[in-house]
Amino acid sequence: MKMQADRPEGSNAITRHGAEGIVVNGREHRHNVLVPWRGEVLPWAVSSFDALDEASFEALIALGPELVIFGSGSRIRFPRPALLKALLARRIGFEAMDTPAACRTYNVLLGEGRAVVAALLFERGG
Repeated sequence: MKMQADRPEGSNAITRHGAEGIVVNGREHRHNVLVPWRGEVLPWAVSSFDALDEASFEALIALGPELVIFGSGSRIRFPRPALLKALLARRIGFEAMDTPAACRTYNVLLGEGRAVVAALLFERGG
């Protein structure tokens, strides 16, 4: 799906998403990825949903968001609560949804000027 977002200057808008990746600011990403509201879009060193661990979420904390939007792939899946402990201890919000919904929600929050990170898993990502 192609999306057209109003975005604040210097922010990372997701302009297209599909089962195998996304486009952010004209650049295609075909791997699991972290999309912060500003700064560099980063590969997320997670091979699959089942490989999520505490270190996976420490990478999110390092970006300093107020909220994380987690896209779990083609269907909604929730990480084990123990994995979210470090986020919650720092009062970082967390929402899980399928990856297409996460892309749309991220853009809405970005348009509101929120410090949001999209943590996105793709079926073919890695």
